[in-house]
Amino acid sequence: MFGSKKMLALAGATAAIAFGALAFALSTSKASADPASTPIPNELIDYPAFKRIVVQAEGPREQSRLSEADFLAAMKEPTTILLDARSATAFDLRHISGAVNLPYTDWSEGALAKVVPSKDTKVLIYCNNNFLGSQRSFATKAAPASLNLLSFTSLIAYGYTNIYELGPVLSTDTTLLPFSGTEVESTPVFD
Repeated sequence: MFGSKKMLALAGATAAIAFGALAFALSTSKASADPASTPIPNELIDYPAFKRIVVQAEGPREQSRLSEADFLAAMKEPTTILLDARSATAFDLRHISGAVNLPYTDWSEGALAKVVPSKDTKVLIYCNNNFLGSQRSFATKAAPASLNLLSFTSLIAYGYTNIYELGPVLSTDTTLLPFSGTEVESTPVFD
């Protein structure tokens, strides 16, 4: 009996040593695989600046969200740019009349400068998540991935200072905002 207790104690000690060695091996391999412990330099990507812009933009963005009526009024101002950052395919299907399309994936300093004449030009933005009723042209995105969020913070990152966003979710069937595009032109009108 004494021998089996000794054997159990020895087995327990061996297991503890093996577990400790395994935990050490896992922690050191995790540390070497952890990107934070071995940063890969890329001066063209600045995550800390991105986080600062997102945090700093929260208050101004909320103050710059417009109702449907205010958005309509702002669209009528002669120097305002209505920017649609959705894909060219979605834009061709349906967009707010008068909008200029520059897909978000094509944004660069030069591309934005061609569309928006100066950094203080009033820019109106909207996205898929502002409209329900047409999943082909306004496919709903995950709320944290809404194009309005990306567009707003990216415009700030590029130095634009006069950005306004369509605030509410609207029905494509009842909104007062005018639409253009092949989806609109092919929709039958009933009297």
